[in-house]
Amino acid sequence: MKFLIRSISGSNRSLVRALVTRRYFASAPEEIAKRNYANDLSEYNTVVNSVTAQRRHYLLRDVYDDMKLDGVQPTADIFHSFVVGVMKGARLNDAFFFREEMKSMGIAPDVNLYNFLISTCGKCKNGKEAIRVFEEMKRYDVKPNGQTFVCLLNACAVSGQLDLVYAIVRDMTAAGVGLNQFCYAGLITAHLNKQPRPDNLSTKILEFVEQSKGWSSIDSSRKSAEDMMFSISEEELYNIPTAEYSHRGRFLQRNLTVHHVAFSALADLKDVKATEALLEMLKKDGKDTDTYCVLQIMRCYLHSKDFKTGLKLFEDYMNSDKTPAMELFTTLIEGAMTDYTDEGMQIAQDALVKMNERNFFLDPRTGSNLLLKAAGEKTGGYTVANMIWDLMQARNITPTLPAIEAYYKGLKEREIPEDDPRLMLVTRTYNTLRVKQGTFPNRR
Repeated sequence: MKFLIRSISGSNRSLVRALVTRRYFASAPEEIAKRNYANDLSEYNTVVNSVTAQRRHYLLRDVYDDMKLDGVQPTADIFHSFVVGVMKGARLNDAFFFREEMKSMGIAPDVNLYNFLISTCGKCKNGKEAIRVFEEMKRYDVKPNGQTFVCLLNACAVSGQLDLVYAIVRDMTAAGVGLNQFCYAGLITAHLNKQPRPDNLSTKILEFVEQSKGWSSIDSSRKSAEDMMFSISEEELYNIPTAEYSHRGRFLQRNLTVHHVAFSALADLKDVKATEALLEMLKKDGKDTDTYCVLQIMRCYLHSKDFKTGLKLFEDYMNSDKTPAMELFTTLIEGAMTDYTDEGMQIAQDALVKMNERNFFLDPRTGSNLLLKAAGEKTGGYTVANMIWDLMQARNITPTLPAIEAYYKGLKEREIPEDDPRLMLVTRTYNTLRVKQGTFPNRR
């Protein structure tokens, strides 16, 4: 498939487009037929799903362009695949592009596709655009379902538009639709993201958790067959903080969605007292924390600079019979670097050693995030940043440009000889990355 050429070429999008376009003018039809290109709808559908699974959402427009060049007629199903792909990548302009392409071909978007569009608006924190999509549904007489309202509520919640969220709640109530756990999660998110934040926000969050105990199950908001086909969890569709963990059963108890969002919000607020109150509420209900809850409780203590309690939570979990998770290490390391205290940086350093001993390894995203945080240390030996860099180098992982730039500048601020091997390697990698990203722009 010609798409494989793009996979090899990576970010050099403009060059590949020129090559792909040129072959239609330089090659005879029989020569094209001999090449291993996608030449029917089924193959293109496989390519779309593969690109989405690889999280290379920025290539989906290119795949679509190839379809048109190959004369393959898109169907409603493959348009859904395209929109789901760009939804997962939070690419709002691409989502609207595919919607307009559907319309131009006389294919009417259905309720599921509109739900995906609204969800994409939420991922991009654009509640007003989500409302416009909803209004378009009504103009085209597409009847919204319960899932639509929950998507809309959470899309407005992410952007902190509290007035719109309550308007949606009133519409749902008037229609006889009860609030489910994802609605209460959205209410918490809306209050958290509203600016300025109210003084009694933590109290309000605890009240929503209490109210949610009687949450209803909205039949029409359950996973549709299409959601299942595209492996979209409700957490992902509604932009719940636990979305990336929703497929990990041992990591996440999905009936604790409201508690997950509440613990996450209280950690953002660094409210230890409210976090402890929420933990007590959970215990009174006869429920136990899952891994995600533990992560948020740890994060709350660590970001409040109560490193001892945060470390104890980590050690208690690791000494229990629960399945250890990489996120426990990264949460401890990131949180311990708060304000770059001597105590915290030592905890972060020790955690990196233990992580490596337990055969947990940094991936590009996590490693880059930790390196970016560690690079902010202005005093001290820069030990944690150096360790993170070394661990990534050991696995041939190149950090993101912001992370390596911060690390490079941190090294330059210290008294390190210009011919130091570490500084030379970082400088070379930094310059290479700058040239690469500056010369070959793409839609990312």
